[in-house]
Amino acid sequence: MPKLDTDTLYVGLLGCGVVGSEVVRLLAESRIDFKARSGANLVIKKIAVRDLGAARPGIDKSLFTTDALSIVNDPEIDVVIELMGGIDPARDYLLKALNNGKAVITANKALLARHGDELETASDKADVDFYYEAAVAGAIPIIRPLSESLVGDYVTKIMGIVNGTTNFILTKMFETGADFDVALKEAQALGFAEADPTADVEGFDAAAKAAILATLSFHHTVTDADVYREGITKLTARDIAIAKDMGMVIKLLAIAENIDDEKLSVRVHPTLLPETHPLAAVRGAFNAVFVEAEAAGELMFYGRGAGGVPTASAVLGDLVAIARNLVDGRTAPATSDYASLTIADIGTTHTRYLIRLDVQDKPGVLAGVANTFAANNVSISTVRQTGQEDTAELTVTTHLATEESLANTVKQLNGLEFVKRIASVIRVEGLSA
Repeated sequence: MPKLDTDTLYVGLLGCGVVGSEVVRLLAESRIDFKARSGANLVIKKIAVRDLGAARPGIDKSLFTTDALSIVNDPEIDVVIELMGGIDPARDYLLKALNNGKAVITANKALLARHGDELETASDKADVDFYYEAAVAGAIPIIRPLSESLVGDYVTKIMGIVNGTTNFILTKMFETGADFDVALKEAQALGFAEADPTADVEGFDAAAKAAILATLSFHHTVTDADVYREGITKLTARDIAIAKDMGMVIKLLAIAENIDDEKLSVRVHPTLLPETHPLAAVRGAFNAVFVEAEAAGELMFYGRGAGGVPTASAVLGDLVAIARNLVDGRTAPATSDYASLTIADIGTTHTRYLIRLDVQDKPGVLAGVANTFAANNVSISTVRQTGQEDTAELTVTTHLATEESLANTVKQLNGLEFVKRIASVIRVEGLSA
């Protein structure tokens, strides 16, 4: 990367919504401090927006343009910050910016989960920086620790609460006993959930972030298509109540783990955790990422995972890092993807399970259920039974078993005449035995 030949670094923004507006505000408020930290005056030269007439208080209107290409092609602009979201045309703009020798910052997890490898390759070829700390978990510093601080270690597993909307909903369900629909409406009323919450509650947002975290942690390119995904829409107040009674909580977790030095399991799904696990205490819209590494042991990164100011903080952290690099005439180390791993099919993944089923309350039923588990090589850990009239509710927890074995067990249980329904199947993490 060529050394900055002036004391001013010019920045172009693509998008000026909640996060972009906060980036502009914070940069203006603390420009002297940012110069001292970075070694350069950080100046926003242009901002690309869709609507020039939209109200953006406190921002100089002369900065706005509807022509994004005028930013990525401007020879005076050193850094392009992409905050517009979506795959296209953001991908095209960033590739052009990188090919034009501009450093790039993005908060676009969907783009990274789909085309991160392509963008990394373009930045390497152009010898410019490509930073994206704000793409996962907002203000929480997790991207740089994984890509730099832990490169001397061997990450074995990563689990994260990386979606604030779902964590808010599950917290409300746990604390108030509300069903999913009620908790979702409250989240929407308070601005924690979108009018269309599909990306959050069905796990798409978390899956994109899981792909990014897995790529950095295990040095193998992972896309969102590689991530097994389940959302939280099928969880009921009864599921939450049973978890609470067992001293556990349910969280939507993004999980990535190297399962045999050759295969990588990456998945997003509701997960039971013991209340003693650090992730269990993460409430409301907060995020946290729990890392297990061979030498460092267990690490947790916790904080606000979304919002204009927290996300802008991460963007500005990237900007200062890039400015320092430009002042010194260097680039950050490239992301490594040397590992030759196979994405494990979900059926081969080993975990523990909780299965809740309604059965006829009569002699021999429990033995029949136990025999079905044993026939599929699934070992039972505990069984809890509650009765109501002629129906018994069985809550079975298992030892480690494969997804395939568990799926076969559930299929056979559904075929038994004394089983009325399988109410829920939830994976369990965080148990040592």
